[in-house]
Amino acid sequence: MSSLNTNCLLIILLLFLSGAVHIGAEYITCSSRKSPCFLKRISCPKQCPKSLPTDPKAKVCYVNCNSPMCQAECRNRKPNCNGPGAACQDPRFIGADGIVFYFHGKSNEHFSLVSDLNLQINARFTGLRPAGRTRDYTWIQALGVLFDSHSFSVEATKTATWEYEIDHLKFSYDGKELVIPEGYPSLWKSPENEIRVERTSGRNSVIVTLPEVAEISVNVVPVTKEDDKIHNYQIPSDDCFAHLEVQFRFYGLSSKVEGVLGRTYQPDFQSPAKLGVAMPVVGGENKYRTTSLLSADCSSCVFSPVGVLHKDDSVVMNYGPLDCTGGASSGNGIVCRK
Repeated sequence: MSSLNTNCLLIILLLFLSGAVHIGAEYITCSSRKSPCFLKRISCPKQCPKSLPTDPKAKVCYVNCNSPMCQAECRNRKPNCNGPGAACQDPRFIGADGIVFYFHGKSNEHFSLVSDLNLQINARFTGLRPAGRTRDYTWIQALGVLFDSHSFSVEATKTATWEYEIDHLKFSYDGKELVIPEGYPSLWKSPENEIRVERTSGRNSVIVTLPEVAEISVNVVPVTKEDDKIHNYQIPSDDCFAHLEVQFRFYGLSSKVEGVLGRTYQPDFQSPAKLGVAMPVVGGENKYRTTSLLSADCSSCVFSPVGVLHKDDSVVMNYGPLDCTGGASSGNGIVCRK
């Protein structure tokens, strides 16, 4: 009898503690009037009770304010290179449809990743071409973002050897160098809050947010000796080719969106990538090449500094970075494919 009472007390205590943890959870509110969750108080899950945890490795509480579900979820803040909207490695992209494709481009040239009426995102590629190769090995070295009449860039700085205790990120805003103090959670935002940059670790990782437009998770990494050996990159001793791993989340892209990655968000997009091959490569260098990191002059670019969505421009569904690790289908009617 005493054993039964003890077990009951333990169960009650566990339930109380569980409830206490949930009571301490944050509530998130969507402030955009366009959101179906406008002004709703949404409780964070027990697994991630904070939107800004003190531990940079902890998952954060997040609400997709464009979703009619109006539910909080846990997610990592660093790029998921296996999720839609990702661009990592020798650039390996995952489109909005979950299909993997490669776009090699060319070293020291710039290409439009996303070009929409109100947003332009370009990438500068870095790389090398060993003797006997017919193309460059390439990685994304920098991103340039145009929105309204503003510009922003983030780049991986060149270094011979990789040191984790050194920050390898460099920023600019409207043509001027931008200094974001090291340390988590260091935050910078523009005077009118059109853009925010937040460190997601002490150094080398940030999230760039354009409210109601896009969110970009960025992480800078080197080409490791293991990767060099596996792929025979023939990396020289004076450059470890520090580059960016990125993952994008977009809100309300237009049906006219273009770019290496952007076109995969078109409502009628059919991927040219060959399924079933080890490295499905897609072309388009001539369509998406820009003259600089902060220009929108590619032949397929549609960005305008005063670009706005008109009533006759259909809006593409917000996929967000879907989780394709839990099976073939991860909700929203989207089938994840590789």
